[in-house]
Amino acid sequence: MTIKGKATSLDIAHLAGVSQPTVSRALRGSPSVNPETRRRILAIARELNYKVDKNASNLRCQQSGTLALLFFEDPTPDDSLINPFFHSMLGSITRACALRGYDLLVSFQQLSNNWHADFEDSHKADGLILLGYGDYLESESKLQRLVEQGTHFVRWGAALPGEPGVSIGCDNFQGGHDITAHLLAQGRRRIAFLGHASDHYPEFFERYRGYAQALREAGLEPDPALQVDAITTEQSGHVAAAALLDAGAGFDALFAASDLIALGALNSLREHGLRVPEDVAVAGFDDIAMASFVQPGLSTVQQDTKQAGEVLVDSLIRLIQGEPVEPRTLPVRLVLRGSSAAG
Repeated sequence: MTIKGKATSLDIAHLAGVSQPTVSRALRGSPSVNPETRRRILAIARELNYKVDKNASNLRCQQSGTLALLFFEDPTPDDSLINPFFHSMLGSITRACALRGYDLLVSFQQLSNNWHADFEDSHKADGLILLGYGDYLESESKLQRLVEQGTHFVRWGAALPGEPGVSIGCDNFQGGHDITAHLLAQGRRRIAFLGHASDHYPEFFERYRGYAQALREAGLEPDPALQVDAITTEQSGHVAAAALLDAGAGFDALFAASDLIALGALNSLREHGLRVPEDVAVAGFDDIAMASFVQPGLSTVQQDTKQAGEVLVDSLIRLIQGEPVEPRTLPVRLVLRGSSAAG
């Protein structure tokens, strides 16, 4: 191999057929690089007599004073592709960063295998805040790779045992329990649940488990016919409620795993000539802005987005500074409106 002038990591990347960030990871011994690829890169580096510039390396190791907030692209009726619940959290995270002297870089999570590694190697940010993830079982391997390569990151999600990295989330189980207990206190006995109830969606599953516990405490067993899968969109809630009605599953209340699902269900109920709350009481989860503007107002479980933003930023900064950080579960509270008033 012949290179004019001093060899660079870009030269090695070209000859090895990999990206420059992959070369950087291989040269510093990152476990995220395939062993065979690492051996090939090291062999090329030796042949080119490549020497790591320690001054430049030290500069790359310095902190940038920037945190990255990465959204998962959710299906939305507008062009934002951001779950409305995260809009208020964006504000609280921005304020928390400003108070602590950090800049905030906002972007979307990319689907390429190395999107997380590229963020670290390009030194755009000292750490990552991840909001949203879609199907958890599909995203889990990417979270595990972040842990393996030593990336500083925190995520908003169910803080359950055994999950990779540090998760900050609300008490989904308690919220699901309390809103269901409220519906039961209104005299409702056939309470449907709209939302996935599996490990693919841990937050929804915890809300379902709380719902099921409240039913059992009232002497009722959850009816599988009253649970319909739905993702966090109005369209999905509309379809799920229509499926319940078309199946003839009698119900007098409906607990949706998110406000967006609940809002879609409200429209479906109206289209079928049912009154809310007289015929069917409805409740959601999140307390997004729209919940207070619909008629009747939507009863829901409020997550404290101000506290969430502060805890996410504080936890990430502590990780960056080498301090131990544990997952946290934040309390929730009921916000009761007209959609669940006694019939």
